[in-house]
Amino acid sequence: MDSMHSRSANELLQAQVHLYNHIFNYINSMSLKCAVQLGIPDIIHNHGKPITLPELVSALGIHPTKTCFVYRFMRMLVFSGFFSTTKAPNAQEEGQEAYVLTSSSKLLVKDNPNCLTPFVNSLLKPDFVTLGHVLGDWFRGNEVTVFEKAHGMAFWEYNDRNPEFNQLFNEAMASDSQMMNLVIRDCKAIFEGVNSLVDVGGGNGSLARIISEAFPRMKCTVLEIPQVIANLEGTKNLNYVGGDMFQHVPAADAIILKLILHGWSDEECLKILKKCKEAISSKGKGGKVIVIDLVINEKKDEDELTETKLLFDMLMMYVTTGREKRRKNGKSYS
Repeated sequence: MDSMHSRSANELLQAQVHLYNHIFNYINSMSLKCAVQLGIPDIIHNHGKPITLPELVSALGIHPTKTCFVYRFMRMLVFSGFFSTTKAPNAQEEGQEAYVLTSSSKLLVKDNPNCLTPFVNSLLKPDFVTLGHVLGDWFRGNEVTVFEKAHGMAFWEYNDRNPEFNQLFNEAMASDSQMMNLVIRDCKAIFEGVNSLVDVGGGNGSLARIISEAFPRMKCTVLEIPQVIANLEGTKNLNYVGGDMFQHVPAADAIILKLILHGWSDEECLKILKKCKEAISSKGKGGKVIVIDLVINEKKDEDELTETKLLFDMLMMYVTTGREKRRKNGKSYS
């Protein structure tokens, strides 16, 4: 009986820990946001060697009386994998530690061409974070999206009315697209025979620029709403066209849709794809529509990757009428 009672007690305690971890998970996100706001990744990077706690406090311009709080803050970020500790160089005290960057925090250094700091700054703004507070009300209400419930208008309208929010969001999407430079040269087979390409909803053209540089003979066009591309200049093989993908997509050998379809309902996706089909019709069977989206595959993906994809799917439910696709029996479904 004592053994059964102990197992039952342990299970309840583990359940409590699991519950508390999820209750307090927002502290992880806010700590990450704070680290970016304070510029800690850049401070450690620019320091050129592992940085001790007193050195970090000094570089941050924080009063020494708050050193213990900085220590607790960094301890959390180290545990979360954003920073790591090592033996301090030329340490005066035995066992003194110093902080170094990890692979994750290196993606937050401004000098990194794949810097994701804009993604942190945008997606952790109150405009997004507060959506969770109205989720229950949204389920019982009539609004189309959680975003509409929280802000009284659709996400795209909110973008139009709030230039600062819109700029941060576009910078976030651009930083995400910039990560494509890690794989685009390994996808040359996809672009064989493609002399012209249109990046539909391509924001400031980060992805199209990467493709145009990798394939200098290809003519690349970014189709985006006029206000996003108003002050952008093209290059020899990259240009910008203002327009609406629901109305018209410029003719090309290939159309690329990166993280576009997941933001729209099935009916709206069909409208977009029909315009894409019209755009490549002159190419016959040689025309291509290249779709880059997340595909949920719980059986094959590691848990952390699956969780990331599920979180993206929830974000789509919060903000848009779309969803992430899921894989079943070797095929992708909505």
